[in-house]
Amino acid sequence: MSTSIATSENKSTIPPVKFALWAGFASIIMMFVSLTSAYVVRQSAGNWLEFKLPSVFLYSSFSILLSSITLHMSYSNFKKGNEKSYKLFLIATMALAMMFIMFQYQGWIAMQNIGIDLAGNPSGSFVYVISGLHAAHVLGGIGILTVALVQAYGQKYQVTSKRLLRFQLTSQYWHFVDILWIYLFIFFLIQR
Repeated sequence: MSTSIATSENKSTIPPVKFALWAGFASIIMMFVSLTSAYVVRQSAGNWLEFKLPSVFLYSSFSILLSSITLHMSYSNFKKGNEKSYKLFLIATMALAMMFIMFQYQGWIAMQNIGIDLAGNPSGSFVYVISGLHAAHVLGGIGILTVALVQAYGQKYQVTSKRLLRFQLTSQYWHFVDILWIYLFIFFLIQR
């Protein structure tokens, strides 16, 4: 009887790496909430240049949303045993992630082209800093996706609990940076 209780307790516990990831999410959320709060406070202080956010940021939003969908499809196919689809959707996720970074860069260039630079008015500086910090987190996610691709093509296909957990962590992180960007994009649109 004590064995079954111990077994059921082990099934209900959160793996330490997943808890650590979620704790990391909490700190990232606090950082971005602080930055967006500072944005609102600074905006109300005056000397704030209003400008339209370049439309290329909308394209980056679509690419990161699509990347979450393709990563979910990859994960679903991995669990179902569809090796080919799992790998193809993982490649598509990586391509969309790279497109997101490219569109972000193009958005920053478009801002410079209309006279909004990092050292100018605080309104532009906030957009650069906040979107740049988010892009840094996306680059971290691209690193994680790179590891996932290396494992997908470098290891024999096998659905194990260890690989499932690794894939869950990858997916959770990627979906998190996706949701975070959508929050930031909507925040920027509303504040204009």
